[in-house]
Amino acid sequence: ESVRDNVAGGRFGTWDETGRYIHLALLAGALRSEGFGRSLGRFVYEDGTTLPTVESLEKLLRDEPSHPLTPARADLLLAMRAHQLPPGRHMVPHRFRNACVLANAFRQEIPFTVHPGIGYDIISNHPMFNGAALGRAAEIDFRLFGAAVERLDGGVVLSVGSAIMGPQVFEKSLSCVNNLRLQNGRPVVRDHTIYVVDLQDGGNWDWTQGEPPKDNPAYYLRFCKSYSRMGGTMHYVQCDNVLFLHHLFRALREV
Repeated sequence: ESVRDNVAGGRFGTWDETGRYIHLALLAGALRSEGFGRSLGRFVYEDGTTLPTVESLEKLLRDEPSHPLTPARADLLLAMRAHQLPPGRHMVPHRFRNACVLANAFRQEIPFTVHPGIGYDIISNHPMFNGAALGRAAEIDFRLFGAAVERLDGGVVLSVGSAIMGPQVFEKSLSCVNNLRLQNGRPVVRDHTIYVVDLQDGGNWDWTQGEPPKDNPAYYLRFCKSYSRMGGTMHYVQCDNVLFLHHLFRALREV
């Protein structure tokens, strides 16, 4: 679409299906305490979702007002009323779900986390936009991410093409994990190796020697500086992201 024309006309990003189906997935997934990644993965893998009746949600809210799922139930109830969402099956066929990373992660029970920012994506323009639903799902995924970081000792972090979200989420998660470990008298996460892959010129800097001086192009790779401060050992690989993933896939198949 033309960003210039559609922003001026108030139409940029106003695609109904994208916002509607993502919100359906998140609102329904929240009833199972599922995060962003798992909710979307299930939605794709199962070709849609099933919504309860308005009456059943109302009864649960009356009978169990202090239940942990009360906010999620209330959000879905409001959405069903406001947007005339009928109960029952909402079929959304996904012909190519076998090629979907989210769907395959769901099928194989592999945690897949999503870390959205309010206003970053076009779903924020949709009439069904619900910041509480996004935030609830993102909170669950941040906890899942933290659980993975908790098991990182001696492991590997692979960051491909993420200059902002990846290092920032990892930074906060690692700090949370270390905080909890120290409270329990345990050592912080250690002996991990971080590989950062991106297209930008790394200035041939060896990050194992510390941070580069200001006259080196690598000094301005803010994401590398973030990762280099996260303990362990960090390496930067300048490479096309897709090419790197193809080579990694082939190498793993040969193991």
